[in-house]
Amino acid sequence: MIGNDIIDLSFAKRESNWQRRGFLEKQFTNNEQQLILASNNPFVLVWKLWSMKEAAYKIHTQQNERRFFCPRKFECTLLSEKKGLVVFQNQFFYTSSTVTESYIFTIASLDNETKAFSKLVTPKAIDKMIKNKLEDVTKLPSFEIEQKKSKNGAPGYYHNNLLLTRSCSISHHGNYGLFSLLYA
Repeated sequence: MIGNDIIDLSFAKRESNWQRRGFLEKQFTNNEQQLILASNNPFVLVWKLWSMKEAAYKIHTQQNERRFFCPRKFECTLLSEKKGLVVFQNQFFYTSSTVTESYIFTIASLDNETKAFSKLVTPKAIDKMIKNKLEDVTKLPSFEIEQKKSKNGAPGYYHNNLLLTRSCSISHHGNYGLFSLLYA
């Protein structure tokens, strides 16, 4: 399984005030708050940790088909500049984050070896680009591929009720859209 998240940094700068009273305490553990406050660039670290939590949360909800909001329960550890680990209820989620001047993109998986296909696109093009990618892989016509969502909203792509994706994660924020796929 995979989960992903993308943060448009200029949009986050305009629309979210991470420095407002109580924000860090509600979203981040004490260890994470210490990392943020000691960082040379706390703004970027806030959103990197947030994207790690969100990517892990997407895997958890695919597994359990239950949505909830409790980001403090997802504990992030930075292993390197790119790699991280998120722990929730004794389950480990391995993350890889790409930080640019414009966006932060994180993908999470249940093991350190999972290789997913990910593509950055405009938010409006996500569904079409997924169907085009699946057409390339399966040789099935994209117009015959349809998205169906699980009870909790996790997307799956099907052809005549045959599931084509083992795991699919879709994110959009500001000017950026992103999808990640594991093929069936």
